[in-house]
Amino acid sequence: MIRVLMPLAAAALLTACATPTGPTASAQLQPTRGNTTSGEVRFTQQGDQVLVSGEVRGLKPNAEHGFHVHEKGDCSSGDGMSTGGHFNPMGKKHGAHDGSEHHVGDLPSLKADAYGVARFNFASSSIAIGSGSSDVVGRGLIVHRDPDDYTTQPTGNAGPRLACAVITRM
Repeated sequence: MIRVLMPLAAAALLTACATPTGPTASAQLQPTRGNTTSGEVRFTQQGDQVLVSGEVRGLKPNAEHGFHVHEKGDCSSGDGMSTGGHFNPMGKKHGAHDGSEHHVGDLPSLKADAYGVARFNFASSSIAIGSGSSDVVGRGLIVHRDPDDYTTQPTGNAGPRLACAVITRM
């Protein structure tokens, strides 16, 4: 009997470890006026990090595109400008996501393949889901036309907004 129960208990434990334990959120990117970029992004809180994964289509092939959480969860303007600036509750300078100083909303740039599709999966200790000053739920998510230069203040010179979404709790 114990020989039967031990493998079952081990399998249950492994399954529990693989299942997201924290809050989750998602964003359904819709093209801004005159663009065709769209996609889906999922955010999962895992301890003090958020796992961010997704796919964005309709990008310039073989190019990088700025990717940011913006202040307001409002895509009503048609050009994405109603989301305001980058989400920056700590008042820091714009910079690379993995740099020592950056906005909470500064995410790694997306890298499109030869078909204009960017698939990504990264962890962020800058953002949070569901609580705290770095909570991105209810904020805007923007994909930009150009790569982020990580130095131009306060935007990174990433160009026009190709797609917009509101991050919603699941």
